[in-house]
Amino acid sequence: MSSSLSPGQALLLAAHYATHADIESLARLSSQQAKVLHKELLLRILLTYLPETVTPSIYVGFLLSLAGDSLEEYSDGVLDTAPVEGLSEDEVSKRARKLHLQQLACTDAPNHFQNDPISSFLIQRSYKMDSETGLLSQVLSLLTPFLSHSPELRSWITSTVVPYIRRNVEYYTDESPPYSLLEFQKLSDPAAVLYLLSRTGSREGEKGFIGRDIRGLIGPWLQGNNRWTSKTTDNDNHNASDSVFSAGWEQFLEWLTDQAVTSWTVSVAVFEQWGGPKDLGLGETISSELTESQFQYLFQGYARAALASAYLISESTVEALPGAYQITKHIMSLLSHDDISPALDMAVSRLPDMSDFDASSFLGMKTATYMRNDLLKETNPLTSPTEAAMALLLALIMSASICTGFGVPYSVRKAGDLAFIQDQREQKGEIAKLIRSASTRIQGDEDQYWSQVRNKILWLHTWGISRDQPASSEAIRGIAGTVSTEFIETEILKALLSNSRYALAKSIYEDSHNKPLAAEIIQDTVYQAALRAFDNASNPNRSRGGLKKCDEIIHSFPATLDKTHPATKRVEALLRCTHALSDYRLTLKQGEPFKPVVLRVHSDPISIIDKALEQNPKAYTRLPEFLEMAANMVRAGITQQARSIKFDSEAGDNSKELHRAEKLIIASCIEAALREDDFETAYSYVVSRLETPSSDGNQARQKEDQDEWSWKAALKAGQYIRTERTLLPTHLGIASGNPEIRHLEQRIECLATALRVAPTSQLQEILKTFRRCEEQLDSAINEEAAAEASWAGVGEVPGAFESQAPQNLQPARNMTATAASRQAEEAPMSLFDLSRATASVASRNFTKLSNLSSLATSRAPASPSPSEEAPRVRKRDQLREAATGTLVSGVGWLLGANVNREATES
Repeated sequence: MSSSLSPGQALLLAAHYATHADIESLARLSSQQAKVLHKELLLRILLTYLPETVTPSIYVGFLLSLAGDSLEEYSDGVLDTAPVEGLSEDEVSKRARKLHLQQLACTDAPNHFQNDPISSFLIQRSYKMDSETGLLSQVLSLLTPFLSHSPELRSWITSTVVPYIRRNVEYYTDESPPYSLLEFQKLSDPAAVLYLLSRTGSREGEKGFIGRDIRGLIGPWLQGNNRWTSKTTDNDNHNASDSVFSAGWEQFLEWLTDQAVTSWTVSVAVFEQWGGPKDLGLGETISSELTESQFQYLFQGYARAALASAYLISESTVEALPGAYQITKHIMSLLSHDDISPALDMAVSRLPDMSDFDASSFLGMKTATYMRNDLLKETNPLTSPTEAAMALLLALIMSASICTGFGVPYSVRKAGDLAFIQDQREQKGEIAKLIRSASTRIQGDEDQYWSQVRNKILWLHTWGISRDQPASSEAIRGIAGTVSTEFIETEILKALLSNSRYALAKSIYEDSHNKPLAAEIIQDTVYQAALRAFDNASNPNRSRGGLKKCDEIIHSFPATLDKTHPATKRVEALLRCTHALSDYRLTLKQGEPFKPVVLRVHSDPISIIDKALEQNPKAYTRLPEFLEMAANMVRAGITQQARSIKFDSEAGDNSKELHRAEKLIIASCIEAALREDDFETAYSYVVSRLETPSSDGNQARQKEDQDEWSWKAALKAGQYIRTERTLLPTHLGIASGNPEIRHLEQRIECLATALRVAPTSQLQEILKTFRRCEEQLDSAINEEAAAEASWAGVGEVPGAFESQAPQNLQPARNMTATAASRQAEEAPMSLFDLSRATASVASRNFTKLSNLSSLATSRAPASPSPSEEAPRVRKRDQLREAATGTLVSGVGWLLGANVNREATES
């Protein structure tokens, strides 16, 4: 019987039972030796000698009975006292002193448990089970039965043990905990929160457990009274008041906003999977003990963190922005705002009117700074859970979504910068970028697509707020609120024309009752769009590609921009001249085919015709076509002189430029003909196409009419020497039958034209050429005359008849060398002699120089023969007379010519 045991023996026997986990015998012994084995001593024995590996279910019942002081149920039964039988008192005392029982009081345990033996035992037993054996999974089975033992113990179990065990046993088991339960309890509140969340959302496959972690770890952790403190704040009336504060909760909010920056999917999952401060995973047997002030504190911080997270999601993708929208929607739902669209794409499709909230307080650089700093502070207006702040955030999210959908990635912060800073130049650039990008993402019905694009761009401009609606002059009206509607509509019109949506553009800007743009703006926009299409063309054929598009654009608004409008005429002329060039092979740079844009950027587009003449044999024979081509270049306003005339100027006079272009083209064709040894065509262009200066004596007008191409072309024709490659004439007409004489006569005629149209500074050089050509002609005539005389001397004139020639007949039209020899007295004077002779007379009649129209070029015969009563003036002398007449009237002062000399021939 236990009653025969001494106190020492009872103590040793209790330690023996505890060591061998014989809880039943220990309980019976405790019941029979209640005076010796009191509660605290039994707990110390269990704490010291009960192995930590023993399953708590074996001894929890005994502990509950011990806590309730109800061990009577264990009093019956026989005890095995063999372990202490036979021991002397000295031996018993000696062994009892060696037990070294552990104290219940522990410096590591919370202070409020020092006077509660059961709580102290449970806490230290839990520490030992964790540190000695790592049996964390059994700790809760030990502690759960004692939840109702005391509020302090329940708080410790709920806020410390439950989160720790869930973090390291129930939720994540693939790593050894870096902290023991005791070490975790000693962590500061921010460090404890970061440890609890260190695995949350860290792996892709664990994203579905984020809400579970917040609910099951942070929720219970907040239940500890030691998690809360009071802080003094100043309210609006400057009266100090106390409010609750949790450093761990503030750390959780920072962790949450950090996730929005580094891993926005985790942040979004928190709000999707966790219902907020009311959603606390305490288990079925535990209820929250948070006060109303604590709950409001948690909710306000949660709402601020949600709005801050939406601003901090930096990824500009079509996946991230719906996440920001869901975060905002979640908070608005918690605040009973249920009238918002369930999804972002649905909200964007509705384009809501945002005029119900006052955003005037959110304007300026300071507000833009709020998006980057102090997002969790109560003083930040952007993250304060007010209706205006949430409506503004929704507008920014939808704006960013629209821009991202157009292919220009936008974050909420970027949209906010545009809206708050209100830089008009930047807003214009962004609108233009959005419209350009939208042009590359067309899908489905194009007209419907562009109608939606226009509506969305206009919504970005005002957020649905009517311009007629009264509002503060500083209120935010869209992320492009400072840009004029006219600018946006013009950019949209450009895009519609660029994408060939002519019917839609016409229905919006010409046929609608309320026309968004003035007619002048439409005209200029259409004209510029047509030119852009022209510049982007690669084929000069107007029925294909860019030129076809240019033609369609310029005629897309028949009522606003009709065929008589100067802009239409210019584009039509540009298309005609470009299309005409498509018939020719033309390469301006080696390996690069001709592109229409070259015409508009070239400093002298008419010179491109020279390239066509060079690269296309016989092209010079199509002179009228090239003249029309050059005229269209002038009418199109692409020549250097024509560019100075505005397209809308009705008074623009292109006559001088047309005349200049005509001269240039004629000269170019003459030179091209000479390059291809077609002297006959070049000669015909010189004598029929090159104009002579006016004969009214107006020196200024003559100087104005001079050009640098005509006289050069005529001079080159006059300098051309026949070769074997020279093309033969197709007919002779009334010209000489001798090809050499005929060629020299044509050269003289070309040189005479050069003298008439050349500037004064070039006359001496042309005169030298003229004189040499005349000498060559005289020599050729003399040679032919000598040859004919030798034939006549032997009576073998080819083709002659023996009948006598009739008398007193006029010379033949094609005068032969023989006839020329009979008129020896009419031997030609050189131009030099002529000039010298006329100069001597001019010195006496200088005052009449300006009235001179022609100069006689030969003297009368001394004694005319009867057969030559009416001598014929030679053609070359006529040419010389015309040339020198013009020469004397223009530069008589230089030559000393007599401007009143009378003709001596009858």
